[in-house]
Amino acid sequence: MEPWRLEKLRLPNGLNMRVARAGSGPLVVMLHGFPECWYSWRHQLRALAPRFECVAPDLRGYGETDAPRGVENYALDLLIGDVAELIEAMGRKRAVVVGHDWGGAIAWATALKRPELVERLVVMNCPHPAKFRAALPRNVRQMLRSWYILFFQIPWLPDALLRASNAAAVARAFRETAVQKQAFTESDLEQFRRAFRNPYAATAALNYYRSLFRSAVLRPREADAWIERRIAAPTMLIWGEQDVALGKELTYGMEPLFEGPFELHYVADSGHWVQQEKPEVVNGHLLRFLEPLLATS
Repeated sequence: MEPWRLEKLRLPNGLNMRVARAGSGPLVVMLHGFPECWYSWRHQLRALAPRFECVAPDLRGYGETDAPRGVENYALDLLIGDVAELIEAMGRKRAVVVGHDWGGAIAWATALKRPELVERLVVMNCPHPAKFRAALPRNVRQMLRSWYILFFQIPWLPDALLRASNAAAVARAFRETAVQKQAFTESDLEQFRRAFRNPYAATAALNYYRSLFRSAVLRPREADAWIERRIAAPTMLIWGEQDVALGKELTYGMEPLFEGPFELHYVADSGHWVQQEKPEVVNGHLLRFLEPLLATS
């Protein structure tokens, strides 16, 4: 028997969110990336459930969570709001926030804009927004690696390609970019394809990129002053070094971005999907980093 149960929660903002819940203890919220779903955290749910209460949602637009139509419904502030309301729906005021890829971007932003919500912060293979913003104009290699962000701005075409042939592109994303390819069985890949069966799910997932791109282009730089704040919560960054989309150099020189403790762990033999490619390593870091919370719970 797996430790999780799948439930639907209605958030105070009206969004119906499907979540995987497991365990009891200090609350750990796990935010997945693109093109994924709650199932990305299967290994961490198994490892943490004996000591922590874990909740891994399908993010807005994915899987069986509501997918509101329109790019404006995927603005970063709304995604942060979903995290805040999920914590409230779980009967808590604060949580450990763990995020990978786009979930990592939401986790960074939550710690920066809503620090009162974050007990501890864990991010995997997602750069701090200040580091990413600073790198893009002058890091040619990273600009080339980020070509897909511009491709995703095209209407209709990337949406259709993502949906085609039972979301075959989703399965290819894992197969072709993972270093530890044996980490993904056909059953695992089917879980991710299933998250895109809702006809609007592909467009919803791409709307994360479209909303962020539009805000970066249209909004004055001073509106994003929050990016320069220092994070007070104890923070851990885990980075699969063989990430094809994000360069390791995005992790250099991060210490000035934090008021609280910060630690960085590289995983040499992993690609982008680090918590799935090397779950034993990631789980070991998580359990050690979260251990102090058990003494105060």
